[in-house]
Order: sequence, then structure tokens, then C-alpha cells
Amino acid sequence: MSTAQRARLPDGRWHFQHGPIDLVIGAEGQPGAVAAADAAAWARFEPLLAELVAELPHLRQPVADAASACPLQGPVARRMWSACVPLRAEAAGFITPMAAVAGAVAQELIACYQRPGIQRAWVNNGGDIALHLAPGASARVGLFADLDRFDVAAAARTTEGSLRTDAGFTVQAGDPVRGVATSGWRGRSQSRGIADAVTVLAASAAMADAAATVIANVVDVDDARIQRQPANAVRDESDLGERLVTVAVPPLPPALIEQALQRGLACARRLQALGLVQAALLVCQGSLARLPAVSALELPPELVQ
Repeated sequence: MSTAQRARLPDGRWHFQHGPIDLVIGAEGQPGAVAAADAAAWARFEPLLAELVAELPHLRQPVADAASACPLQGPVARRMWSACVPLRAEAAGFITPMAAVAGAVAQELIACYQRPGIQRAWVNNGGDIALHLAPGASARVGLFADLDRFDVAAAARTTEGSLRTDAGFTVQAGDPVRGVATSGWRGRSQSRGIADAVTVLAASAAMADAAATVIANVVDVDDARIQRQPANAVRDESDLGERLVTVAVPPLPPALIEQALQRGLACARRLQALGLVQAALLVCQGSLARLPAVSALELPPELVQ
């Protein structure tokens, strides 16, 4: 297994990378507190991939119902499992802890910054973000309507605030939101739906990640023009096995796009009613559906409906 690497970016943020885990971390506060948090985050990051790999066979198995005991041992693995259990019904009985892996990793690292002297901090794991906000602090989180345009390496090279995004959420410290995640068929994760991007705001990054995955799967319609393949034919050792995932979506009639978005929105509303998500933005071929956000949602004119 490769070794973990880190690099200080020109604007002061950190870039941590180990295998498939690619993080950009920023923090603001008292210099001593920030330095101590950065050191703690690196110490926690170094063994993290090995911990997950050790439990990978169990992480790729579907979660059982809430009455079953968690079979996992590590704190990140258990967090992944816990985030997915309440989503099992909306996932038609099949969801693996891997649906929450990016968010759970980001959440593990943000804990290092939850200390006196840190005004705000963020851990971005390939677009899934964990936040720390001290009282009075806020953060603007940009989002992409097309996940094909999000490049992790480019984001790491770009100075803070200069990355061009399609929209943004402003999260205040008083909002019940500390996690933001995006899923869709165009992204690095596999999806059974046709959403270009589903962005979810939730109390934790692990829950946001898992919920975005579930909602994106539901943004779907039956149409022979949509190309699908078995997940394990697209990516070796996929946790989805032979289940079909979307690989190409042609331009579809507006009525079908609206039908797909409304299916996803209904799922998001049910999850919101359960207290699992706070807000969501669903985008498909230039059309969108959204739950009311607890924070200001800034949309460009072409996405305002």
C-alpha cells in the first residue's frame, strides 16, 4: 500500500492524499490552535486508509435493519454503517456502508478542528464536505450542477474562493448543517439514477453523503435510451455487484426530466421529515428541484425556476 502524503497549498490549506482518499483542508483561527489541529488531523489521517481496507469485505455488504448489531469495528467504518441504516427503506432494502465513505472520512478529520481557538474549518473529500463553525461563523459552499466538471486535483491547485461553481449555499453556525455532499451519475461514484448532481445538506457529512447517494438513485425514469451496465463491469469490485448503474443519458424530453426530479424530491422530503436531511438541490439536464434551505441558496439565472 502506498504511503500517505501531504502538501501545503499556496493559500495555506493542506492537501492530504492516500490512495483513493484526496482531501483539501482549510482552517481559520488562532495560529497555535490551527497548527495543533493540523498536526492532529495528519496523525489521524495516516492510518485511516489501512483501517478501512481491513474491513472492506464487510463495508461492501448491505446493511441490515436497525435491530441488527453493527458488525464493524473502526470508528469511521461504524459511522458509515450508522449513516446508512436509517436510509435502508428508501434504498429499497439495499445500501452498503460505502455510500457514506467520503463523508465519513471528512467527518473523522474535521473532529480534529473542533477545539477552542478554531473559528471555522472545512474538510473537502472530493466534493463531500465536513464543516466546523464556531458561534458567529459562516461558510459558503459552492456546488457544481454537472459533476463531470469537478476535478479534485484542479480544486487543490485553485486558491480558496477562486474556483468557479454553479451555485452556492451559505451555512451559518446556527444552522443544523455540518455536512454537504453531492452525488450523481456523472461523478466519481456510481449511480442508478440520471441526476447530474444531487446536493444534500445534513447534520453530518456521513449522513449527507449517504442521503445524496440514495436520492440520486431515485432521480430516474424508465427509458430505453438511457444506457446502463452492471456496476462490477464498470468498476472492478464495486459494492453494487451486478446491479445496473447509469453510464450514459441522452437529452430527454422535459416531461421525463420533471418526472425523474419529482421522484427524487419526494424521497428527499421523506428524509427531511425523518430529520435526516435539512435541504437538497437536485439537478438534471438544466432543470432543478429543491427543498427549502435553512441557509441562503445562491443560484445563477440559468438555474432559477
